[in-house]
Amino acid sequence: MNIIIPMAGLGKRLRPHTLTTPKPLLPIAGKPIVHRLVEDIAKVCPEKIDFIGFIIHPSFGADVEQDLLAVAKQVGAQGKVYYQKEALGISHALLFAKEIIEGKVIIAFADTLFRTEFKLDTSSDGVIWVQKVDNPAQFGVVRLNQKNEIIELVEKPSTFVSDLAIIGIYYIRDGAKLRAEMQHLLDHDIKEKGEYQLTTALARMTTSGARFTPGQVDEWLDCGNKQAMIDTNKRYLEFIKGNQLISSDVKLTNSHIIGPCSIASGCKIENAVVGPHVSIGEYTTIRDARISNSIIGKNSEVSNAVLSNSMLGNFVNFEGNPEDLSLGDYSTI
Repeated sequence: MNIIIPMAGLGKRLRPHTLTTPKPLLPIAGKPIVHRLVEDIAKVCPEKIDFIGFIIHPSFGADVEQDLLAVAKQVGAQGKVYYQKEALGISHALLFAKEIIEGKVIIAFADTLFRTEFKLDTSSDGVIWVQKVDNPAQFGVVRLNQKNEIIELVEKPSTFVSDLAIIGIYYIRDGAKLRAEMQHLLDHDIKEKGEYQLTTALARMTTSGARFTPGQVDEWLDCGNKQAMIDTNKRYLEFIKGNQLISSDVKLTNSHIIGPCSIASGCKIENAVVGPHVSIGEYTTIRDARISNSIIGKNSEVSNAVLSNSMLGNFVNFEGNPEDLSLGDYSTI
């Protein structure tokens, strides 16, 4: 079993945070989004994961590449890094990892997290995970027949097709067939909405006889913008609150932590109340503050502040009045 994660996008909806950190490496409950995603997939995968391919933009840099290889290693897989310089669609991106699109493959977008209790059935031709949504025009959608098989895939339909949105996780038993269909799109310049779409390649597979079924997750968690990040951070902290998420070397002085929270190594909390639903990165100091429902990066300092529903980056220095904030790295206020 191989996993391919296309993640070359620049995350414009999450600026300013993505100006310095690629979106998949932003933290959720103390770990990068992509790390959480790989762990979640490994939990539902009944077979050994051989390779995990990360498709990134070349600008992400060597440190990011090493972090991604380490993520793969932690679930017993070998990581591979591929580069997509120009955003021409998911099929275009995936073909940079064509050497591992072979046999059974899982494709997962790095801004999608999920919670579920099932184990993947690898005997089917394919599974496309979906969720009912109120506004399907913003998503790729699937239409089902009476046998609960997917008979149509449409990318961001202008007229109603279905309210079952594709959440960005796919299992394909015949990776080589998918690879051939994606290559066909590029060879014949077959685009939809200006890009080489994965849904087009999958639709061609169904036309030639593949039978895909819809998968359901208990909860679909978006990480597409600041508010979605904060909401997802809250949910993850609730999921894993039974585990120890507060480093043993956190220095507490006249302070109180209301769980669930994730507080990394080297943090100092003085005369403060932190929580619930707060994640704090390494070597950050919180002083004379009240913080709840927020994400704060590493090597930052927050003082004389009341923060809620906020996201602060790394190396931030903030002192001020009650705020709902989104501050990028190296900001001082």
